[in-house]
Amino acid sequence: QVYPVESGGGSVQAGESLRLSCVVSGSTYNTCSLGWFRQAPEKERERVATVDVDNENSATIADPVKGRFTVSREITRNTLNLFLRMNSLKYEDTATYYCAARRCGDVTFTNWGQGTQVFVFS
Repeated sequence: QVYPVESGGGSVQAGESLRLSCVVSGSTYNTCSLGWFRQAPEKERERVATVDVDNENSATIADPVKGRFTVSREITRNTLNLFLRMNSLKYEDTATYYCAARRCGDVTFTNWGQGTQVFVFS
C-alpha cells in the first residue's frame, strides 16, 4: 500500500502557472507508475499525465494539456515524488487534481490521494 499526498493547488489567473507536487510513501518498491488525474465539477475524472517510475521518458500527457503541462518524478530513498508543472492555465483547467499510483502487475491506478484544488479565473 502506498499513500499519495498532493499539494500546490490554488487560485490563479488565466495564463499563470502552478506546480503541483505529490509525495508517495509506503510500499513504493512495488509501484510501477504514477499519474495525475483531474475531475472538474459535474464531469468525469480524466487522465492528465502518467509516468513510469523507472523511466521518466515514458511520460504521457493528455491532449487537452499537451504543450502546457509537463510531468516529472523524483525517486528518493523512502518516497516517490511526482510533479506537474502547469503553464498557461485556462479556465477549463479548473478541477481537483489527484495523484495516483499503480502497483506493478495491476492494470489500473489503485492508490489515490485526497486531491488538491486548482481554480483558474479569467
